[in-house]
Amino acid sequence: MTYDPENIFAKILRGDLPCHKVYEDEATFVFMDIMPRADGHCLVIPKTPCRNLLDASADQLAAVIATTQKMAQAVMAAFGAGGVTVQQFNEAVGGQEVFHLHFHVLPRHEGDRLRPPGQMADQAVLAEQAEKIRAALAAV
Repeated sequence: MTYDPENIFAKILRGDLPCHKVYEDEATFVFMDIMPRADGHCLVIPKTPCRNLLDASADQLAAVIATTQKMAQAVMAAFGAGGVTVQQFNEAVGGQEVFHLHFHVLPRHEGDRLRPPGQMADQAVLAEQAEKIRAALAAV
């Protein structure tokens, strides 16, 4: 399998599609999931092309996992969560839908249930949540 530079995350990185950006550094980019399974659900991606964990370089993996940890701490603080779920899928059979390496970061509360997949969020709510996470990042 080869990397498709026309995937939705590549388009977001190029600025061809809008997103609610949460964080960016030299190697990674974080934005809100438009179909969140929990409030504060965000996605961490490398800025460089790779399809998934199976073809990522050690440098890409190191950068993405470091940012994932930072985002896990920030979403927990921003949403007063007691835990965090981190998900990562590889290839269609493994549940991957967008073929650009990404980690899902979802703050979790005692007894909560994830929302079903495929429900589009209100853009104003996503913008609010992104701001809340950005504010928490300053303290992390």
